[in-house]
Amino acid sequence: MTVIRQLILPKNDALLQQESGALTVFDLEFTAWECSMASHWLRPGEFKEVVQIGAVRLDADSFQILDEFEILIRPRVNSVLSSYFENLTGITNAMLAQRGVDFTEGYDRFLNFAGMAPICAFGHDEWVLEENIRLYGLKQMKTLPEFHDLRAWFAEHQMDPRGVHSCDIGPSLGAPFIGRAHNALDDARSVASGMEILAARGARLAPARLAPAA
Repeated sequence: MTVIRQLILPKNDALLQQESGALTVFDLEFTAWECSMASHWLRPGEFKEVVQIGAVRLDADSFQILDEFEILIRPRVNSVLSSYFENLTGITNAMLAQRGVDFTEGYDRFLNFAGMAPICAFGHDEWVLEENIRLYGLKQMKTLPEFHDLRAWFAEHQMDPRGVHSCDIGPSLGAPFIGRAHNALDDARSVASGMEILAARGARLAPARLAPAA
């Protein structure tokens, strides 16, 4: 069962006005195996190692896309992707060998893209980034910008997020999905397209303070 946590943003809108009134929506793909989701990645040797970060910078009012970011990351522990993951995402071991970078570089480049603006995801993807930092024993890594889980915001605007993936957001609100499901950039675009549709109906990210996790 999906646990929906309340989306609350800062008490004033100064944070949303940083970076010329932008915010960043991102999505991750991370190592997976058959039934790893059902087992919550608790089987021996399974970790949620980030393989792809996809992100879009949005105008904070209209949620129209201003810029895009995508990077492939080579996992350190399970360095060979499972066939399940390759079939699910379309990301192959050959692609990682050709284009993949180490997690530290990918993480830094993502933070450089996001800048000081808030970052958002459909779910707690920031936890996965933090898990990777702990897994690899990395020290003195830059902290993430202020993070917001968008699920409750979508729920408040009549879209039930339970059992829904990022790739489903746009189509569920009437925007065609473009690209490949479970590609991090295409999925981030799908979330953005859903947000843009809701913005056209008058929805906004209301300013408030981030609530403690339930």
